[in-house]
Amino acid sequence: MTDAPGDTAPRLRLRVVFTPGGMLGPGKADLLALIDETGSISGAGRRMGMSYKRAWTLVETLNTLFSGPLVESSRGGDGGGGARLTETGREVLARYRALERRAADAGAEDVAALEALRRRNG
Repeated sequence: MTDAPGDTAPRLRLRVVFTPGGMLGPGKADLLALIDETGSISGAGRRMGMSYKRAWTLVETLNTLFSGPLVESSRGGDGGGGARLTETGREVLARYRALERRAADAGAEDVAALEALRRRNG
């Protein structure tokens, strides 16, 4: 997950922009990770402090952005509903997280220098 509560350390936040309305950033990646963890769109949304409608809208956006859906869901009922990442969803999340790590590693020296300047200058 990104941005732990109370974490004030400077960090890079990566957003991949595919089209003006189609992007993948830390929030959507966190939502995918929580869907994978909880097996639920509503549960993942709750953990992120967002409504089910907002979480579902983000999932729909992601599902239309890539070559195949990233999340598959089933309606509730006697057996209960749920959601899971597809193979494409798992690959998209893994590649995004790898890109985040590489960007953080590559930018660590400059982020530290910016932080040092920020403290000295106010």
